[in-house]
Amino acid sequence: MAAAGIELRQHGADLIGRCPFHDDRGPSLIVSPRKNLWHCLGECQTGGSVIDWVMRTRSLSFRHAIEILREAPAAPVKRLPPPIEARAADRDVLRQVVNYYHESLKESPEALRYLESRGLTHPEMIGHFKLGFANRTLGYRLPEKNRKAGAEMRGRLQALGILRESGHEHFNGSIVIPIFSCQGDVLGMYGRKITPNLREGSR
Repeated sequence: MAAAGIELRQHGADLIGRCPFHDDRGPSLIVSPRKNLWHCLGECQTGGSVIDWVMRTRSLSFRHAIEILREAPAAPVKRLPPPIEARAADRDVLRQVVNYYHESLKESPEALRYLESRGLTHPEMIGHFKLGFANRTLGYRLPEKNRKAGAEMRGRLQALGILRESGHEHFNGSIVIPIFSCQGDVLGMYGRKITPNLREGSR
């Protein structure tokens, strides 16, 4: 976790620090080295194993996270490039967000199970309508907000309605259904919440 820029200090048998998955003024993050588990007692209430940590902090699929930990368990994982181009036009940024959410859905068992429960299982249909899933990882792929590039990217995404003023994704925990024009431009998005304690949204 030190490689992710998180400072931890001893707290009994555990370690504590600030959770990177929400605006933590805590610290709220509890790490149990003996159990190899972590948990946030704050706003996001997330937690899991070292695999979950790598998946969330690096926006990796389960399989990729396993491969990374297997091949180089002691080596830091390279940060993936941001999915948004800083100099792109607004319509291109929206397309990039839609594409990111679409790829996230394809690697999310939770989202795919929800679609299956609604009878939406055909890959061509999912691909044609670019159905997506907002799994809280878009913000992790952006430069840090205290850097100029990160602040500018977050500002643009806020202006476009993708991020809230708090910095959280508007569609957190939601299946995202984009609305396209005949020319393929993104006119809006609708979010259908599938995880608890998060509100549905539309842009």
